[in-house]
Amino acid sequence: QVQLVESGGGLVQPGGSLRLSCAASGSFFSIDSMGWYRQAPGKQRELVAAITGGGSTNYADSVKGRFTISRDNAKNTVYLQMNSLKPEDTAVYYCKSTIFGSWGQGTQVTVSS
Repeated sequence: QVQLVESGGGLVQPGGSLRLSCAASGSFFSIDSMGWYRQAPGKQRELVAAITGGGSTNYADSVKGRFTISRDNAKNTVYLQMNSLKPEDTAVYYCKSTIFGSWGQGTQVTVSS
């Protein structure tokens, strides 16, 4: 199994930026595809961005050009840089391990003036 711990959420004004981090335990991180998901109140959890062990990325259309997913295999950490945030980005953000299917506890992102 792998344990995932997200951090970096908070309250930000529209147009602002946040950087989320997800620290993973275990020895398989470098080959594990990792995903960032989000779940807004009353909505289903959705994929925001994903990155393979080799660094290939894909994004939801709603965040393309604004969010960037990256990873540091030496630190067993995956990041989500979020720029030009909008109120509709408000949600709990989770990271997920593809190999183990594990989820982190989530971090709240609130975009509001």
